[in-house]
Amino acid sequence: MRIKSRLLTIGLFTLVVTAHGLATPGDPQATAGMAGPMKPPTTGPEMIKSAMSAAPPAVAQGATIITMDEKMNMKTLREGTNGWTCLPDMPTTPGADPMCLDKGGLAWAHALMSKTNPPADTMGFGYMLMGGSDASNTDPFATKPAPGGRWVDTGPHVMVLGIGTKFQGYPTTAANTSLPYVMFPDTPYAHLMLPVR
Repeated sequence: MRIKSRLLTIGLFTLVVTAHGLATPGDPQATAGMAGPMKPPTTGPEMIKSAMSAAPPAVAQGATIITMDEKMNMKTLREGTNGWTCLPDMPTTPGADPMCLDKGGLAWAHALMSKTNPPADTMGFGYMLMGGSDASNTDPFATKPAPGGRWVDTGPHVMVLGIGTKFQGYPTTAANTSLPYVMFPDTPYAHLMLPVR
């Protein structure tokens, strides 16, 4: 079970890098519109603090904290007790984007990473209270914006994952990321983005 859990977590890191439009440092498109370069966490305590910043203290305090290196080697920085998993800001991303996911969110992330359908009738929830940048609002596998496009910058938000097609009434474009919208509409990975500030 531990090996399966670790493989799922490795897939989650891939999701964070791929599906959330994260690029390598120095990519001019990646930093367009950002407030400036951010120093990623490098020490264990810094990474734990970064990961915990993704969710409210009541969630983050009991979460498992994991990190990955450039070779996709996973390291558990802290074992959790509440079923949540948090990742710190990654050094390969253009801005601060730590993430915390519940069990359903991890299942959704694994499906995205493996390009399979998320579990039916399983809703997930995720926190990204430090915000994030995405390469595309419509393509779950985009790693950079389309030619002439730009990064979709979203401030602090929560995500309702595994919503299927039950999002009538919500916009499916990120024209205004300060309002709720659906990311990846018309795909199995559609999820509701809800700004919190």
